[in-house]
Amino acid sequence: MEHRKRAVIVGCNINNDKGFFNMMEELSGLADACDIEIVGEITQKLERTYSSHYIGKGKVQEVISLVRDKDSEMVIFYDELSPTQIRNLEKDLKCKVIDRTVLILDIFAKRSKTKEAQLQVEIAKLQYMLPRLTDLGEVLGRKIGGAGFINGGPGETKFELDRRKIRARISALNADLETIGVQRQNQRKQRKKSGIPVIVLVGYTNAGKSTIMNTMIDLYSSSIGKYVFEKDMLFATLETYVRSIKLPNNRSFLLSDTVGFISKLPRQLVKAFQSTLEEITEADMLIHVVDRSNPNYKQHIVAVKETLKEIGADNIPTIYAYNKADLVGDEIIKEEKDRIYISTKSKTGINNLVNEICKRALEQHVCCQLLIPYKEGSVLSYLKDNADIKSTEYSINGVLISVECKESDYIRYKQFESLIKK
Repeated sequence: MEHRKRAVIVGCNINNDKGFFNMMEELSGLADACDIEIVGEITQKLERTYSSHYIGKGKVQEVISLVRDKDSEMVIFYDELSPTQIRNLEKDLKCKVIDRTVLILDIFAKRSKTKEAQLQVEIAKLQYMLPRLTDLGEVLGRKIGGAGFINGGPGETKFELDRRKIRARISALNADLETIGVQRQNQRKQRKKSGIPVIVLVGYTNAGKSTIMNTMIDLYSSSIGKYVFEKDMLFATLETYVRSIKLPNNRSFLLSDTVGFISKLPRQLVKAFQSTLEEITEADMLIHVVDRSNPNYKQHIVAVKETLKEIGADNIPTIYAYNKADLVGDEIIKEEKDRIYISTKSKTGINNLVNEICKRALEQHVCCQLLIPYKEGSVLSYLKDNADIKSTEYSINGVLISVECKESDYIRYKQFESLIKK
């Protein structure tokens, strides 16, 4: 069995933040996702952090004692540390010092699968490293390639940690990323031309976005092999997936699954993932997925809203889908009645979510009767594939259908409505 690194976590509760201990618990979860065992925790209440060591001198001594007693190999700090803080802390603690940003970058590095995601993550890592070259040279100088830079990994490339070369590398990666970005833009343009609405799933990491997408695919798609990766873990999805959802009434939309958000998402990742996040900014509607069973769900909603505002997607029409409602019980009846409650486990509430999408995002449909002459078989075939035919009657003059179709299709085929009256 591979050895798990042991670590102590340290955080400053600034101005008695009520959500602080929940965030420290999340920090432990991020460490666990990096296969690090948390063996101790130290916190301090402050009005502001110390510029030299982040925590006070007395707390530094407590950390030194705890590291020694617990045989810890590293200390993980909740906030992003400055180069000076890292240098001073490593000198005093005599072990590796990292921060929350490094944990998140490491998770992204290990889980990125596509070329685009790998480029984005490497850019984010280099941007984090650039101001810390002097202080992190010994820690990060060995390997900074694809498998993460806490534990290292096979197949990584060694770099001479030189500012000029790092900047050149970032420029080269951005050029490669821009090429992929152009391809993504062209794909979005084609989707826009099709007139099919694009619905994007957003939400806090591990809220259940990918599970909702797979449930939709399971209920409304006959495609095999179209499921997306899902797992009960932080940042299970780093790629953007788009799937076509065709409902029984022949209404359809494109459903997109995106990377999950987190409180204080590192600015390097937001910047590096800009081309991927544009998928959100150009959506016709967002489904904000919320893990209603999580006691911190309200803070998660705020964190997602802040990120959406940062990327310019805060004005897009949004449906709130409160997931895992089966774990909450009757308390949801008493509050937030404007939300849609779903359970992907039992597949309850999904129809309500789809109905809300149809009502708010899909083109308005028109109910009408059309008499399609037999020689216009292609029109009938089109409507069978793209409209909801309620009834069909065969007569001498053609096929009489009662149909619910898109307004644009009604205008296109309105001529066949007038044939009924002749």
